[in-house]
Amino acid sequence: MKVIRTIESFYPYVTGPANQAFKISEGLYKNGVESPIFTTDFNVENVKPMEYFGEVLVKRFKVKTKIMKYCFTPSMKKALENERFDIVHSHNYRSYQSSLGYKIARKMGKSFVINTHGTLLAYKNFNMGLASRLPYYVYDLLTLKKVVKKADMVVAATEQEYKEALEFGIKKENLTIIPVGINIKDYEPVKKDSSMMNLLFVGRISRDRNLEPIIKAMRILNHKKIKLTIVGGEAKRSETSRTGYIDELRKLAEGLNIEFTGPKYGKELINYYKKADIFVYTSFYENFGQTMLEAGAAGLPIISAKTGIANDIVKDNKTGFIVGHDDPKKIAEYIKELSDKNKRDLFGKRIREIVKKNFDWDNIIKKYIKVYDSIM
Repeated sequence: MKVIRTIESFYPYVTGPANQAFKISEGLYKNGVESPIFTTDFNVENVKPMEYFGEVLVKRFKVKTKIMKYCFTPSMKKALENERFDIVHSHNYRSYQSSLGYKIARKMGKSFVINTHGTLLAYKNFNMGLASRLPYYVYDLLTLKKVVKKADMVVAATEQEYKEALEFGIKKENLTIIPVGINIKDYEPVKKDSSMMNLLFVGRISRDRNLEPIIKAMRILNHKKIKLTIVGGEAKRSETSRTGYIDELRKLAEGLNIEFTGPKYGKELINYYKKADIFVYTSFYENFGQTMLEAGAAGLPIISAKTGIANDIVKDNKTGFIVGHDDPKKIAEYIKELSDKNKRDLFGKRIREIVKKNFDWDNIIKKYIKVYDSIM
C-alpha cells in the first residue's frame, strides 16, 4: 500500500496539522506502508525540494501565488499524476493541495481521505466580520464542498469536530473519529521544585486563545510562590486578525510573576511540561488542542474552557476543572484548590492514564490502516 499525503505547509514551519501529518506518515512507514508527504515552501526559506525526515520522504513544491493561505502549486499536479499510489490522504479543507489531491485521486480511480483539522466551521468561532467570512462562504458555494462531501473518508479528531462535520453536510458513513496521538513515554513525570507552584500555558498566541482571564487570575492570587509561564509566539489565526496581542498581554501582566518565553520545541518544550504543576487554557475555540494532550501526558491537572480535547480528558474535579471563557475568579479558586499537592498528584495520575489508554500513537496508526483497508 502507498498513501500520498498532501498538506499546504510543513516543517520547519511548525503547526498542529503539519505535526500530525508527519506522525501519521512516520507511523505508517514503521508498519510497512509507504507514505511520502507532498507539501509547499510556504513560510519557509532555504529548504530542499526533497528530503527525508527519518524514514519519511518530503517533497516541497514552489508556491506560485497565494490568496490568504490558499497556496497554488501547479508543479504538484504533474508530480502527483506521475506517482503510483493507492490513496491520497490530504490535510485541511479549503486548501489547493487538498483540492488537487481529490481531483488526482478521482482521475486515477483511487481513494481519497481528508483530515479537516477544524477547518470546516472553525472560522465562525473567531472574531471576524461578514467581509472576512465571505471568502469561506464563496469557496464552499463555488466548490459545492465536494472535497469533503465526496471523500471516501473524512477524519475528525474529536467528538466536537465530528458534530461540526455532520452540520457541514458530511454523511455519517463517510466520517470517523481518530484523535491526534502522542508518545507518552516522552512525557514521563519528574520530581519537581516544591518551593514554587508553576502554572503553564503553551500555544501559538492569538486573540482567540483568550489569555486575559488567566493573567487576571494571577492578579487575584497575587502570590509570590505562584508563577505563570506562557510558552509560544504570536500568531494570526486569520488574515484579518490584529497583531500586537503579546504586547497587550505583557502590559496586563506587569508586576506579576509571569514569564513569556517565546516559542519552544522538542525536548526543550517537553521540559516546560515536566517542570509545571498545573496547565491553564481558556481558548474560545479549539478543533483539538494538542498542548492540552501534551499536558495530560505529562500528568498535569488542567484548568480549561470546554473546547476541543478538553471535552474528552478534563473530567471536572477528577482530572482538572472546566471554567467559563471569562471567569478569572473561578480560575483563581481552582488554582488555590490545586495548591494541595496530593490532589494535584491524584488528578495528574488520572489524566495521564486517560491519555495513555486513548491517545497512544501505535494504537492510532492501527486505526488509520484499518480505514485505508476499508476503502481500498
